[in-house]
Amino acid sequence: MKMKSRTIVLTIAVLASLAACKSQFETLLSSNDVDAKYKAAMDLFNNGKYLKAGQLFESMAILTDGTERDDTVRYYWALSNYRYKDYYTAESNFAKFIEKYPQSPFSSDARFLRIDCLYRATLRWELDQTPTKNCLATIITYELEYPDAKEHLEACAAMKKDLYDRLDRKEFENARLYYKMEDYLAARVALRNVLKDNAENGYREDILYYTAMASYHYARLSVPAKQKERYLVFVDDYLNFIGEYPESKYRRELDAMYRRSQRALGRYDGVDEELDLKEKDFERERKAMDKK
Repeated sequence: MKMKSRTIVLTIAVLASLAACKSQFETLLSSNDVDAKYKAAMDLFNNGKYLKAGQLFESMAILTDGTERDDTVRYYWALSNYRYKDYYTAESNFAKFIEKYPQSPFSSDARFLRIDCLYRATLRWELDQTPTKNCLATIITYELEYPDAKEHLEACAAMKKDLYDRLDRKEFENARLYYKMEDYLAARVALRNVLKDNAENGYREDILYYTAMASYHYARLSVPAKQKERYLVFVDDYLNFIGEYPESKYRRELDAMYRRSQRALGRYDGVDEELDLKEKDFERERKAMDKK
């Protein structure tokens, strides 16, 4: 019975202690004592208590507005959000900080951390790429404005590489969709337009490959009267491809298609066992890859 009573007393004491701590923080939160709030907020921040630190910095922002301490308070408010992994709020607060204090000593770091927040909000290549484009524009502006910020430029370069890859993949896959649908004429036009708009697309080899394959299949499926001119288009695409990628993983398959086109054009009289025996295997493997 005594043990039970002691346990109850101890529990009440702990709860009372916790309530007192909570009451103390809430009292400070509603206080107008800037110095006390600032010291407590910094202590909380340095001890990794980012949620509470952010709440205190936020409550100080109105009190410090127009004072010398204001840029520090607003920067650490956003930084607390960031460290707490509330990237949406952090991005908004960094943006407001940058607008209000573009010349602050914290400006370079704030701009970079805002970029990091924007980067974390970007989506996979299959989804809407508007956030990707917004993030890229912000990175490019940062690189122009802070060419000496070496500690951040490396990270910016890595982000840019990833983001450009997503845009390139999106463009490529959108065009390749026509190929998967076996609309080969539309596929060739769409694929060529990708490179017309962006010759440096990171999927250039794949795009040129599917361009050639689309023209080959379009010729193969055409009525006999149209096949010759359409096989000649494939030959141009084939020669263009091997001119750029002579050692490509696609070379063996395209060589087989080229020999078949030459035979259709009456320019190849030899017996090509690989062509005759392996063409179906190529087609089966390619269809499996296209579905991925």
